[in-house]
Amino acid sequence: MHIMEGFLPIEHAVGWTIASAPFVAYGIHAIKKRIAENPEQRMLLGVAAAFTFVLSALKLPSVTGSCSHPTGTGLGSILFGPAAMAPIGLVVLLFQALLLAHGGITTLGANVFSMAIIGPFAAFALFRLAQKLRLSFALSVFIAASMADLLTYVTTSLQLAWAFPDPVSGFAGSFVKFAGIFAITQIPLAISEGLLTVVIMNAIRRFNPQELKAMKLVSRSEVNA
Repeated sequence: MHIMEGFLPIEHAVGWTIASAPFVAYGIHAIKKRIAENPEQRMLLGVAAAFTFVLSALKLPSVTGSCSHPTGTGLGSILFGPAAMAPIGLVVLLFQALLLAHGGITTLGANVFSMAIIGPFAAFALFRLAQKLRLSFALSVFIAASMADLLTYVTTSLQLAWAFPDPVSGFAGSFVKFAGIFAITQIPLAISEGLLTVVIMNAIRRFNPQELKAMKLVSRSEVNA
C-alpha cells in the first residue's frame, strides 16, 4: 500500500475496481444523508479526510512495488462509520496518485479496497466491540485505529499474493513473504497511528464532547467526566 501504477495484472486491477465501486457509491449516499441531517458535522468530516490524506501520504519504502505508511482511516471510521471512508479514501488516493505519484490509477481500485474499505470496516467493528466490552474510550480508539492499519496491509499482502503466487509454495507462500516484509515497518507504524488517533479523539472529546455524545460515541457520564 499503495500498490504502484501498473504493478497489478490488468484483470486484477479491473476486478478490484469493480469490487470497490458499490462501496464508494453507497458511501457517497451515506455522506450526503449524514451532512443533510447534521450540517454542523461538515468541518469534522473535513478533519477526518485531511487526517487520512496527511497520514497516508507519509510513505516508507517496503517490498518491491509497494510501500508502508499509516492509513489514517480509523479516525473517520469511528466518527462517521466505515461507509463514509470509501469515497473519502477514493479522493485521497486519487489525489496522491496524480499529485504525489503515490499509488496509481490502474491500481486505484485495489488500494481503495484495502485502505478505504477493509481498514475502515475493521476499525468500526472493533471500536463497537470494545465499547460493548466496556473498555476505556482511549483503548477502544487505539485498538480500532491500529488494527485498521494492520488489516489494510494484510489485505494488500493478500492482493499481491493472489496476483503473484510463489512458483513453489503458491498463494500461501507468497502471502507469508509479502506479509512478513510488510510487518517489519507496519507493526510500529500501526502502534504509532493508534496512539496518534487517541490523541486526536481525546482532543475532540475535550473541546467538543457534546458532538461526540450526539454521534453516540461517548455516554453522558463520559461527557461529564
